[in-house]
Amino acid sequence: MMTTSRPRPAATNLIELAISGMTCASCAARIEKKLNRMDGVQATVNYATEKASVSYDAPVTPDDLIATVEKTGYRASLPPPPSAEPEAAAPVDELRVLRTRLWVSVLLTVPVIALAMVPAWQFTYWQWLSLTLAAPVVVYGGLPLHRAALINLRHGAATMDTLVSVGTLAAFGWSVWALFLGTAGTPGMTHPFSFDIGRTDGAGNIYLEAAAGVTTFILAGRYFEARAKRTAGAALRALLELGAKDVSVLRDGVETRIPVDQLTVGDRFVVRPGEKIATDGTVAEGSSAVDASLVTGESVPVEVGVGDSVVGGCVNAGGRLVVTATRVGADTQLAQMARLVEQAQTGKAAVQRLADRISGIFVPIVIALAVATLGWWLGAGGGPGAAFTAAVAVLIIACPCALGLATPTALLVGTGRGAQFGILIKGPEALESTRRVDTVVLDKTGTVTTGRMTLLDVTPGAGEERADVLRLAAALESGSEHPVARAIVAGAADEGERQSVTGFANVEGLGVTGTVDGRQLVAGRARLLRDRGLEVPDDLARAAADAEAAGRTAVLVGWDGRARGVLAVADQVKPTSREAVRRLRALGLIPVLLTGDNTTVARTVAAEIGVEKVIAEVLPAEKVEVVTRLQAEGRTVAMVGDGVNDAAALAQADLGLAMGTGTDVAIEASDLTLVRDDLLAAVDAIRLARRTLATIKGNLFWAFAYNVAALPLAAAGLLNPMIAGAAMAFSSVFVVANSLRLRRFRPVA
Repeated sequence: MMTTSRPRPAATNLIELAISGMTCASCAARIEKKLNRMDGVQATVNYATEKASVSYDAPVTPDDLIATVEKTGYRASLPPPPSAEPEAAAPVDELRVLRTRLWVSVLLTVPVIALAMVPAWQFTYWQWLSLTLAAPVVVYGGLPLHRAALINLRHGAATMDTLVSVGTLAAFGWSVWALFLGTAGTPGMTHPFSFDIGRTDGAGNIYLEAAAGVTTFILAGRYFEARAKRTAGAALRALLELGAKDVSVLRDGVETRIPVDQLTVGDRFVVRPGEKIATDGTVAEGSSAVDASLVTGESVPVEVGVGDSVVGGCVNAGGRLVVTATRVGADTQLAQMARLVEQAQTGKAAVQRLADRISGIFVPIVIALAVATLGWWLGAGGGPGAAFTAAVAVLIIACPCALGLATPTALLVGTGRGAQFGILIKGPEALESTRRVDTVVLDKTGTVTTGRMTLLDVTPGAGEERADVLRLAAALESGSEHPVARAIVAGAADEGERQSVTGFANVEGLGVTGTVDGRQLVAGRARLLRDRGLEVPDDLARAAADAEAAGRTAVLVGWDGRARGVLAVADQVKPTSREAVRRLRALGLIPVLLTGDNTTVARTVAAEIGVEKVIAEVLPAEKVEVVTRLQAEGRTVAMVGDGVNDAAALAQADLGLAMGTGTDVAIEASDLTLVRDDLLAAVDAIRLARRTLATIKGNLFWAFAYNVAALPLAAAGLLNPMIAGAAMAFSSVFVVANSLRLRRFRPVA
């Protein structure tokens, strides 16, 4: 349990607001700052999820909070339930609008840039065609940028939107002036592509390719970002959709099929083999094995009978059950896990993009420098044409075209390369944590292990043949749907034709009985064999005890008065897990095994893969607490998991990695998804993420370096806007080429 040196009183109310209109992480910071200035308010705004988690005291009301957000220039509302279908489609619609805007801009911008850069293609009235094509790009394509810049202006703020908007409008406006009032509109005018640096009045120059190109490049960056954010709320929807949709309720002895949301506490409902348990409850009739791995992480199905509690979302793997509902709707464990995921996502600090952080200082300086350049040239008698040319050159050379490409191009190449090796990176926010991560928490079931029961060993008794013991045990177990039974049957698949079983019966929690080839067989725990009058020799009792001490499930099988063999079944460790742990250590990470399974099994698996620190027998909420505790110790934590029980911990971790063979909710709650069913993919994911982050940082450095180095030349009037546009284009080419180096990434051998 974490404690603080100065406890803070709990706020009277807690509310979550849906925020819209944010275009960068600095927007989230501005909203958060405004909300926290209110008396009795504590707010955290998450740019990735577009939500604000706010605790507040009276007399503040939700309307006051929404009004404050709107005064800051954004929109806020109380979000509808996560399961609402219309909301699920909203992000897709927003992405489609942005994609349409981008493609229109690309189609119109390509000929504008081609005409400007290739003098041989500049026919008699080419400049007017360029104006016709560039105008929709600057006005329609750049509308979101101009709108955001206007909002920032009204609130006395400046971001990259401001610089892009001012730069593109200045370049476009000057081009219109040069075409209509200068000499650029003269028929037959050509626009030679020259690297000559010299003073010019600019009246014969147009910069439509710079205005259209910058707009299109920035739109491309925004599109890649929006696509990465598209599934921000999908984790909660996936979690809520995990439960059953309808249920058979017993009313007056008659089964009635109703939607699960109509269940009430006290209702009795039927769960047949293979069905999901509709809600939390207590078994009233029947017995079965319940697969609870999605909720508890327990690899072995749990035997339940009358009076035992069951959790909604678990799968009935055995017989028919009648369950009395004890918790429904928002009170169920599944719904509580959904809230855990939501809280973990909201509580994760919004990561400021490097470009946004630097532009917070860079943008105002550039605008001030452009104004100063204009004033200095006018004061020095250089004339309005030369003065405005120099000022526009300052804005264009500083216009962050390469900055807009720095993150998405590296991300696009890095994620594309990663996809070839089963690694999916959701967005740049995930990358910044990889360099700082020093601890990796590994879920056991389905991550380190296969997640399914496997027959590992058969120990025959004295005078018995291994093949006979396995063949007869498999024949008997073929009458059961229990995962342990299925593992034994699968293990005997190569032992020839399986005999049939008659008189099959399941003994609750102990094993099975039946007749095979005229023999009365008993398989299960030693207690069952002794209860049926079968002797358990000491050597087989020791073999069973050794198997259980090693974390395996021991099944004794016997006939004709005594036990004849022991079969050991377990969730097998994946072949590559030990090597993956070794390579994670080589990356400077400390591995921790975290599981809902029992301590004996967990320590056996940990010893096999080379992990010293083990945390076992934890529930989903406790997994979040473990991650939080490690973070409180000053560690930066990565979490690798695959089940619903891991989803909240994946969201809470600084870096969440989900195995793609796992559940949708685990994948949606994570930062990186490992499509390959192999822990070595986690090693590759961290290596690729770190290399991609290094590429992004290199791109950002060179993007700024080109611009900053040329700013003095532009301000001195030695760099006309055409050369500024060429330098800006070259910086973009450099950024793209640097990003393409990620295609040489190779996975570990």
